[in-house]
Amino acid sequence: MTQDRPAALVTGSASGIGRAAALRLARAGYDVAINYSRSEDAARKTLAELESLGGRHLALRADISDDDAATSLAATMSEVYGRLDALVNSAGMTSQTPPDDLDGVDLAEWDRVFAVNVRGLFQVTRACAPPLRAAHGSVVNVASIVGLRPGPQPLAYAASKAAVVSLTRTLSRVLAPDVRVNAVAPGWIAGEWMQRTLGDNYERLMERRARWTPMQRNVTVEDVAETIFSLITSNPFVTGETIVIDGGYAATS
Repeated sequence: MTQDRPAALVTGSASGIGRAAALRLARAGYDVAINYSRSEDAARKTLAELESLGGRHLALRADISDDDAATSLAATMSEVYGRLDALVNSAGMTSQTPPDDLDGVDLAEWDRVFAVNVRGLFQVTRACAPPLRAAHGSVVNVASIVGLRPGPQPLAYAASKAAVVSLTRTLSRVLAPDVRVNAVAPGWIAGEWMQRTLGDNYERLMERRARWTPMQRNVTVEDVAETIFSLITSNPFVTGETIVIDGGYAATS
C-alpha cells in the first residue's frame, strides 16, 4: 500500500554528497533508502542519523554496476514504501591514475569507473522509472565540474562525468513529461575527496581556490545537497539541466 510520506532512494549515500542529500531529504519529511556497496560501517552511522530525524529509513547494500542489483533496489522501494518520489544518483568512483598520465591509464580500471558512474546510473534509473513515472517524481544525477571543463581529475573520472551530463539530457527527454531529470556539477568540495586528489597540496590549493571564488569559500557537501533538494522540490519546469555549484568560480575564471 502506498504511504503518505514521500520516499527517496539515494545511491552511494554512506558518506559525502549522498549522505548529505539523504539527510536533507529526511529533514524535509522524506523516507529515505540509502545505498552503499562496501562502506557498511559508514552506512550504519548514516542510517542512525536518519532514524534520529524520524520516519522510516533503510540501508540497502548493492553494487549498482550489476543490473540485477539495480533492479533489486527498485523492487525494494516498491515493496517497502509503495512509491518512489525522488532518485538521487550519487554513487561514483574514480581511478588513482594521475590526470596527465596518459600511458598509465589502466583499461580495466577505466571500465570499472564507467560501470559505476555511467552504466550504474542508467541501470538504477531504468529500474526506478515505473514508480517515478507513477509519482511524477524527480531524478538528480551527481556529475562534476570536470564533466564540463578540464580539471585535476583522472581521465576516466572526467570522461565518465561528461557522460553523466549527456545522459541527464537524454533521460530528461525519454522520461518526460512524467519525470524531471537534472544534474548537479560541484566544483572543488572541501573534504576527503579533494584531499585524496590534491595530496600534500590540498591546503594551499584549496585556500587559493577560495580566494579566486566570488563567494570567497569552497563548496561543501551541504551546499550540493541543498541544490539537489531544490531541484527535487522547487523547480517544476526545469529538466535536462546541469547546475554548476562552485560559488561562481567557473563563470568568472
